[in-house]
Amino acid sequence: MSPNVDRRTFLRAGLAGTAGLGLSLFSQRDPALGSEQAGSPMPKRPLGRTGHQVAIFSLGGQATLEQDGGDPREASVAIIHRALDLGVNYCDTAPLYGPSQDYFGEVMKTRRKKTFLASKTDDRSRDGSLRLLEASLKRLQTDHLDLWQLHHIGSMSDLNAAFRKGGAVEALVKARDEKMVRFLGITGHYDPASLLEGIRRFDFDCILMALNAADRHDLPFQEELLGEAVRMKMGIIGMKVPARGRLMKEAGLSMKECVNYVWSLPVSTVIIGCDSIRQLEENVALAGGFKPLSAEAMARLEARTRETARACAWYKRGGAQPWG
Repeated sequence: MSPNVDRRTFLRAGLAGTAGLGLSLFSQRDPALGSEQAGSPMPKRPLGRTGHQVAIFSLGGQATLEQDGGDPREASVAIIHRALDLGVNYCDTAPLYGPSQDYFGEVMKTRRKKTFLASKTDDRSRDGSLRLLEASLKRLQTDHLDLWQLHHIGSMSDLNAAFRKGGAVEALVKARDEKMVRFLGITGHYDPASLLEGIRRFDFDCILMALNAADRHDLPFQEELLGEAVRMKMGIIGMKVPARGRLMKEAGLSMKECVNYVWSLPVSTVIIGCDSIRQLEENVALAGGFKPLSAEAMARLEARTRETARACAWYKRGGAQPWG
């Protein structure tokens, strides 16, 4: 997308796109989720060119799922099972997320066909990435990933390291050619410039990027990067949707406002880590009740986040905790 494209024109195009993408619905219903979910199946959208119809809410491998120990293991496995029961059909994890892969593996050994399974490599070398993939497949108790991604490409040096001779991109291509993985992706939340260059260098199937109601105020991902990913027909996955709760604590937004803002952008799905089954069910209920916001409603949410945008964007370049 040209930087000169009018913001409202882009928003209108995105809103029209999400309205069209949401026509395919789950038949899953659960009266226990309350009135917002009852009679309101969770919408599905195309995950780019992959052919997968993904629920607009997907389960991330952080929060409880990245904690170690006896109680977190039991709670995490229960969250994953419940998510699949409710129609979640995309699960995201990574070697960096502590024992998250092991918890998913406990579920995948019996329910692999229910899940579009995504993981990542944070190693920038070919051989190191292939070793990580082998370990991930064992921990996840599967013989393949649906999506394997370059993890947290934060700078041009990260990108160049992955693309050099003997770099991680060679591992991605080899793994796809040998059918250890089906699709390839790139992720990041530090600086959109390195991701934009990455998708111009290589034809990735999917991109995972930071998107939320405070994004436009500081180093925005939803300007040129999101527009280019849409143009390239990529599967677009949003993360940092409530900024780990900061948008609620600092800007006074509700979780409903946080997710509705991002679902109103031209994304395929959002990944959110959950601390409990109750939290999971609330997010699924919000997905079932989603209605696209108008450009004016989105602008009002952006205005409410203006004063606290820096505090809510700690994960971006210039923040105190770039990989938080």
